Parts: sequence; C-alpha cells; structure tokens
Amino acid sequence: MTTLTVTEAKTHLLEIIRKSAKTMERFIVSKNGKPKVVIMSVDEYEGWLETLDILSDKNALKDIREAQKELAEGKGLAFDEVFDQPKKTAKKRQ
Repeated sequence: MTTLTVTEAKTHLLEIIRKSAKTMERFIVSKNGKPKVVIMSVDEYEGWLETLDILSDKNALKDIREAQKELAEGKGLAFDEVFDQPKKTAKKRQ
C-alpha cells in the first residue's frame, strides 16, 4: 500500500485512480502525517463488503465450516460430477 500526502494525492489523482482500478492497489492519504482515507477500486471495495456480509452471517459461516470439514474428509465432488461435464481448461496463448 502506498501512502501519500493530501497534496501528492491531489497532484496525481487521475494517475492514482487509474492505477487503483487497473491493479487494485490501495493508497492511504495522510494529512499532517496522520492517515485519513484509503483510495481503492470499486471492485475491491464491493468484494470487501461482500466478505463482511458473509462473515456477519452465522448460517453462512456454519455452512462454510461444514464444507471445509467435508472436503478435508474427502467428501468433495469433482467438477464434472457437479456440472455433468468436464472442466474446461484455459487455452495457452501462442
């Protein structure tokens, strides 16, 4: 994470926005040497919100823990068993 002063952030705002959107880098903006805000991409922000929603849902956490236990016990299913078709692999670029 990169820390910038308010002045640096104002000077380079467009560059910061582009970089954050493209690389998901986060920027801390400080004023008088103290961190005040974080600049991050909307995609990352929405991901954080979704994670917080899941973590605050006791039933969802219970289901996740049960699924992890089942996987550890070898009770998981292969992709083709679930979707009745083989998993497609990514094509290599030439």
